[in-house]
Order: sequence, then C-alpha cells, then structure tokens
Amino acid sequence: MSQLPRRASAALASLVVVLGLAACAPASATSSGGESVDCSAAVATPLSEIAESSGDATGPATACLVDSDVPAPQVAPEPELPATVTDVQGTTVTVTDTSRILALDVSGTLASTVYSLGLGDSLVGRDVATSFPGSDELPLVTGSGHDLNGEAILGLAPTVLLTDSSVGPWDTVLQVRDAGIPVVVVTPERSMDNVGDLTMAIATALGVPEAGEALVDEVDRRLDEVQDQIDRIAPAAADDKVRMIFLYVRGAANVYYVFGEGSGADSLITRLGGIDVAAEVGIANARPITAESLVAAAPDLVLVMTKGLASVNGVDGLLEAVPALAQTPAGADRRIVDMADSEILGFGPRSPAVLEALARAIYAPAS
Repeated sequence: MSQLPRRASAALASLVVVLGLAACAPASATSSGGESVDCSAAVATPLSEIAESSGDATGPATACLVDSDVPAPQVAPEPELPATVTDVQGTTVTVTDTSRILALDVSGTLASTVYSLGLGDSLVGRDVATSFPGSDELPLVTGSGHDLNGEAILGLAPTVLLTDSSVGPWDTVLQVRDAGIPVVVVTPERSMDNVGDLTMAIATALGVPEAGEALVDEVDRRLDEVQDQIDRIAPAAADDKVRMIFLYVRGAANVYYVFGEGSGADSLITRLGGIDVAAEVGIANARPITAESLVAAAPDLVLVMTKGLASVNGVDGLLEAVPALAQTPAGADRRIVDMADSEILGFGPRSPAVLEALARAIYAPAS
C-alpha cells in the first residue's frame, strides 16, 4: 500500500495540524469590539479607483470578495479518457471515468479548481472547507474538523478521488483506493507560486489539460492585473512598506500560531506589497506564537482568518489573548485585517479576487 510521502508530511506537518482545526467560515464576523461585518452586503471600490496609499491606515478591516462565485467556463470540456498520471507520491493512476468526482483537501482548493475547469456538475460531495456558492448542496464527507468519513465517501460511489496529505486519516484514503476507486494525490503545498502547477495536475488527471491551460492563463492574466494595481497603490520604498504577519488563532482550542516562511502566507504577503516579518525573525511554516518573537517582528498589520478572530471575540479579545500584540505597532493601531477562512489561504481560481480584496482592506479600508 502507498505510504504518505515523508517529504510532504514533514514539510507541512505543523501547518496541517493547525489548519485541521478550521471549519467553514461564517458569512459575517466580529472584527472589532462586537461590531459585525457582513461581506454579503459589501459594496467595494475597484482597486483602479483607489489612490496611492501611504500604508499607514489604522483600525481593523475585513477583506470581502467583490464576487464570491468561482469562475467557470460557459461550456464544460469533454474529458479525454483514460488519463494516466503519476501523482505526487509517485503512484501511477489511470482515471477512466470523471462522472462522479470527489475533490477533498483542507482548504477547499481542489473542489473549486474542479469547478473552474468546467466539471462542477460532476462533483458529488464536499469537504468542510469547500464553500463556493452552491457547494453547500453537496453531501458532506468530512466528520469532525477535516476527518474523512470512509463510509460517506464510498456511499457516494465516486469514480475518482482527488486529495492530498492535508486531510485524513490516511487509512481512509487507502480504503477508498482498495475499493478500486482511482485516487490521485496532489501536493499539499499552497501558495501564490504554485497555483498553475496545481491546476494542471488536477486538469491532467481529469483528462482536460486544455481546460487547465486556459484556466491557468486566465488566472495569471487576472493576477497580473491585480498585481499592477497593488504595485501602483502600495508604498514602493522598503522603509514604507507595510510590515505584515499572519496569525492563526482558535480561542476555544487555545491555539495561537504564526504562519511563516513556506506556509503560503509569506507568498501572499509578498504579493500584497508587504514585508513578511515572520520570515525576518526566522519563523518557518507554522510555529506557536511567543511574546519575544512577536515583539521582535514588530508588525504594522496582522492578517487573520475571520472565524479565528471571531473565536477570540474580535480585536479586543485578540489583544487580550495575545498581550504581546499590544506592544507592536499593529496592536497599538488595532490594525487587524481578517478574511474568510475558506478564502484567504485557498490559493486557487479565486486567488486574484482574494488578493484584490486583501489589498483593498489593507491600503483603503474605508472603501
């Protein structure tokens, strides 16, 4: 039987453990002292209409997508099957039927990518992180947190399972494979830098490589457009750039982590025109927050997941739960930017929209 690859499990082990506590984000969040922000009612100013920023805004903000829909082609592609691929574990897998697809991972990226390839009608179930409009009608196959339910998966009679090492238990994945269902394992790494590679791995496995290339081209085009606008409005001088840090918090579980270099959050911060201060102080992947490292990092701004911020009762609760944060410029200015759990680190077809929403919240929060 296939084993979970040592490289993949070691590289993101701590990150997966932390993210495994996450669930779908609510539509609104408590972003500060009890004030609720409803993204469904938000009207956003396009980045092209936002003036150059000094980067010195203060106070909390919530990043809201202008459109929460996942992009998809008007005409679904016809898969060229059978498709034989070698997955990230080195296993040769042949997919002969894509009529009933399960795509499961900790961030919901795989299912949204399948949808954006034009195969959304073939999705027969979902994980707890899959949250694009309409996906809530699909049966849930994850139990507590992101634990896979083997009985629920097999009960849906999937013809192919796409997954990675971010969800488990791994014995359940092997159970599905032993039942004769093709299982394609892709990389668990998520960042702004491997969206295209991940998209093509999924597209190739499902027999729609041309649709994959078209999606990659479109996402790249949109990313370039958004990046140009960010480069225009974000401070250009190194001394003026916003010093950012990503904190993962779950108040009920008493979990407080910093996401550092290699976590994916670093690539997001760089794209946003900021400085990843976790990397500056030598934090890699996911590490527990320490007062010393947080004060040394001296962030101007903190990025958090919406549900995580709500779990500590907003900015006031975060400052109380992490007292060292008050000793940083971000804490003093209450400069906390939150975004839905299923969006902020999804790194998939919605990456341009996520980047745009975060840039607006950082550089022009009033918009």
